[in-house]
Amino acid sequence: MASKSEFLFERARKVIPSGVNSPVRFYEPYPFFAVSSKGSRIVTADNVNCIDYCMGYGSLLLGHAYAEVMEYVKSQIDNGSLFCVPTEKEVQLAELISKVVPCAEMTRLVSTGLEATMNAIRLARAFTKKKKVIKFEGCYHGAYDYVLVSPGSDGVGVPTSEGLVEEVSSQTLVVPYNDTSELEQIVKRNEDIACIIIEPVPANMGLIIPDKQYLNEIRKITRQLDIVLIFDEVVTGFRLALGGASEFFGIKPDLATFAKAMGNGFPIAAISGKKEIMQQFAPGGKVYQASTYAGNPISVSASIATIEMLMYSKNDLYPRIAKTCDRIVDGIKDELEELDLHFALNAIGSMYQLFFTSGKVDNAKKAHKSSLVMFKRLYDELLQSGIFIPPSQFETCFVSNAHSEDDADKTVESYNDALRKVKEIL
Repeated sequence: MASKSEFLFERARKVIPSGVNSPVRFYEPYPFFAVSSKGSRIVTADNVNCIDYCMGYGSLLLGHAYAEVMEYVKSQIDNGSLFCVPTEKEVQLAELISKVVPCAEMTRLVSTGLEATMNAIRLARAFTKKKKVIKFEGCYHGAYDYVLVSPGSDGVGVPTSEGLVEEVSSQTLVVPYNDTSELEQIVKRNEDIACIIIEPVPANMGLIIPDKQYLNEIRKITRQLDIVLIFDEVVTGFRLALGGASEFFGIKPDLATFAKAMGNGFPIAAISGKKEIMQQFAPGGKVYQASTYAGNPISVSASIATIEMLMYSKNDLYPRIAKTCDRIVDGIKDELEELDLHFALNAIGSMYQLFFTSGKVDNAKKAHKSSLVMFKRLYDELLQSGIFIPPSQFETCFVSNAHSEDDADKTVESYNDALRKVKEIL
């Protein structure tokens, strides 16, 4: 007898391309469908209660359906969901961001991380009067022509999807992450560089940790050559620290983009940065950016409640989540060593990812050497035991404020059982 998720997926395939509304939601033989969530748990259509480490791909820092956020959102719903004129809450949110984000002299609200990074690049081009963009192999900044590229000859961007315009993609240069010398060579060969955009902690080739001083070196290069530095903090913003990776590493970019944890599950994003750059946005400037849903009062309310909660509890909350993450990572590592498996286990703050490979994983090429077969077996075994991690090797596991020590201990136990099954396929 087919499960309800299998039945729903068959229905979905008839009316939704591939049966999903985002590629990362598909996995073989079919994804489970969710019906509810609370705290650290997500409940499937087949009434299976799972401990969630996908957490909206990092969005749910406080946990699913966090009470204070939901209450503030509900109070706004009673007063309307969309006005398309300014509200005081938009001003309040921008002021909060300026208080906690080191580079945020001004902020423009949008709805998605894609919008934020795309318009940040446009701002940088307008400010510098230059065209080229440097990104890093394996870093993800959204699905549009500037950044959906892989490195071709001399690092020139090559489209990774049909339908992209090669003439646009070729204006992006792609360099390896954690390789300062290659970046310096690319910069020397190209004078027309408007900006460097980077995930300070990449979370879309699995989790990659920046080498010591790597981000400082990039900041030094961009300052020397008047290149705009953009931190894509769609994942790390408000998660690594209240002020994001900028606060965590003590580095102030020229522009930064935020989404995910900013609204704890509600669709909102932001571009923040230096006043002299941000003022180029229309209508006062000549960089056009517009959106019907920008500043949506529902999402703005969620973001205000989220950031105020983080401001109030930051001295306790961030260390506690990191401790829970360490508890999980240490338990997994002990079992991996006991089983004598080749692995790399990367972790920082409230994020971790396991790679089945030999040696350090510090860039995209090394991440892609890991065993996808072993990871798939791990995923399947964990899901059967009630642990939901992102189904791709090249995503990241996220721990939230809602995950308890008991959750962590159950998770380690499930990993231990799953890893024994993984070893069987060697």
